[in-house]
Amino acid sequence: MSSHLSPTARRWRLLWLIAIPVGLLLFMWQAAQLAREQALSNLQDDAENELRLSAANLNGYLLRYDYLPQMLATREGVQRFLDSPDSQDPMPLNLLLDRFRFTSGVSDVYLLDRNADTIAASNWHRPNTFIGQNYSFRSYYSDAIAGGQGRFFGLGIKSLERGYYFSSPVWLDDTSPDAKPDGVIVVKVLLDDVEESWAEQDAELFVTDSDNIIFMASHPELRMNALYPLSDEQRDALRETRRYAMEPLTPSGIQLNTPYGPGSYLVSFAHGPLSGGRYLSLTRPIPEFGWQMHILKPLTPVMNAQWIAAFMAGGLYGVIALAGGIGWQRLRLRREREAFAERERQTLARVRDELEVSVERRTRDLVASNQRLSDEIEERRRAEANLRQTQDELIQAAKLAVLGQLAAGINHELNQPLAAIRAYAENARRFIELSRIESADANLAQIVELTERMADISAQLRQFSRKSSERQETISVQACIEYALRLFHSRLRDDGIRVVQQWPDETLWVKGDLVRLEQVLVNLIGNAVQAMKEAKQPVLTLSAEISKEQITISVLDSGPGIATDHLGHIFEPFFTTKAPGSGLGLGLSISSRIMEDLGGKLQATNLAMGGACFTVTLPRSTAPEPSTARLKQENQPHA
Repeated sequence: MSSHLSPTARRWRLLWLIAIPVGLLLFMWQAAQLAREQALSNLQDDAENELRLSAANLNGYLLRYDYLPQMLATREGVQRFLDSPDSQDPMPLNLLLDRFRFTSGVSDVYLLDRNADTIAASNWHRPNTFIGQNYSFRSYYSDAIAGGQGRFFGLGIKSLERGYYFSSPVWLDDTSPDAKPDGVIVVKVLLDDVEESWAEQDAELFVTDSDNIIFMASHPELRMNALYPLSDEQRDALRETRRYAMEPLTPSGIQLNTPYGPGSYLVSFAHGPLSGGRYLSLTRPIPEFGWQMHILKPLTPVMNAQWIAAFMAGGLYGVIALAGGIGWQRLRLRREREAFAERERQTLARVRDELEVSVERRTRDLVASNQRLSDEIEERRRAEANLRQTQDELIQAAKLAVLGQLAAGINHELNQPLAAIRAYAENARRFIELSRIESADANLAQIVELTERMADISAQLRQFSRKSSERQETISVQACIEYALRLFHSRLRDDGIRVVQQWPDETLWVKGDLVRLEQVLVNLIGNAVQAMKEAKQPVLTLSAEISKEQITISVLDSGPGIATDHLGHIFEPFFTTKAPGSGLGLGLSISSRIMEDLGGKLQATNLAMGGACFTVTLPRSTAPEPSTARLKQENQPHA
């Protein structure tokens, strides 16, 4: 075909072959960029909200203990013991501090004298007690002994636990202008509870001090690391205060890749527990403590949004390109057809002129032959018209036959709901006579539901003559069985039929049409109930077998079974063994056709101990999402 194209057409074809994939790539790239910006903006908003709430939670958690050392410093027992510690028993004060520790929920409470020696502590009874330890190197001591309020974060010398320390001076005589504190009361607070709450978020949170040391983090391996590499001077200063004991303070390996807005970056980690991922980093100061709080949000939602947008844009571009190609092809074909028709018209006109010249030269015999030929053509036209009319009549007759079959099927399928409606209506009248209004209302609700289902049945039977793939959904087998049993509740009770259900504990899910499957089960159970009409001990057994890809539902009765010569005909239309007027013989035929449309099958066998067994086999399905499943498992009132 390409060999017949002109050079210009070939150039245009080559240009389109290049332009279409290039346009596809540009379209996908632009869509991915727009989606990336939108996703990053949403991610930043979420990160800012989470960071603000987490910072407020940490700030509030610590500040609620700020008052405690000041209150303890004014206690008479603390001041009296500090006045003469050598001549008094420290045990009452130790017990008092331990009681305060337990009541306030802090880690430790201890008292330092003027020389920073611990003379009383809430952990007096533990091996790692603070009593006898000197804390003159801690800033919370130097700040408080100078007359102010002290705050400090660091590792405990004895316990090596991370804690925040509040301190307050203890005055024995504050009336003199030159008076100095006689001791310091210290409260230690652990931060593990705050960190545990961070672990529930889908982000990494950590807090750094003024030296950029990560001392709190939702990820345990980030703790006691330096956000950025430390200089020798910084390490020496930290060792002098023994803030972080002898921790190596290894660099975290963070890499600031791209700035994104004020105070936010796209970051990654060269090593450590967060290596291999990319994050959006935001920072928020906590001025009350001189800290910085950081949040790292994974960029996975951004990447997913980019890919989704790119694929959707590619699909849209493909649809547009395909529509354009189809339109161009149709336009070209229409032009070719018009050109061909024009050539045919010119050819026919030329032939007509030649024929007219030839006709004039012919003899009367040729005119007679032409007349006979015209008569034959007219006869053929009449025959074609008669044939077309006959075909239309046959089609109309076939339509009427199908309509008759559907009318008979609808009459059969609606018998059971109509019988149930009558039973519910009679019960409702009886309940009203007994002033049982709630029971009557429940029966009327059942009647409303059955009328709705009759409408669903008629809608389904309108499509009985062709295979339907509509309303395919995930169905609970137990819910369908419960619905069918509710329809026969009164009849099962009145006939003394014992119902045995053998189901696994888990809910069984199949793929199909809910209304049509319920109709099949209703028909099978109704047939089983009628088959056991003369049984002495009627038992209806419902069970299920699960395989890898299918679920088989069995309906067994204890009736006389199916005659051997009838087994091969029970699924044929209008075949019935019931008395005249008791049925049309369409129930099992329609049920078999429904199962074929749903991709399953319906089979019938006789049981060795007597009775019949009908099995329904359907494709197995997984449990649906709660928001999309069409489940009919709600409790319905009984008649």
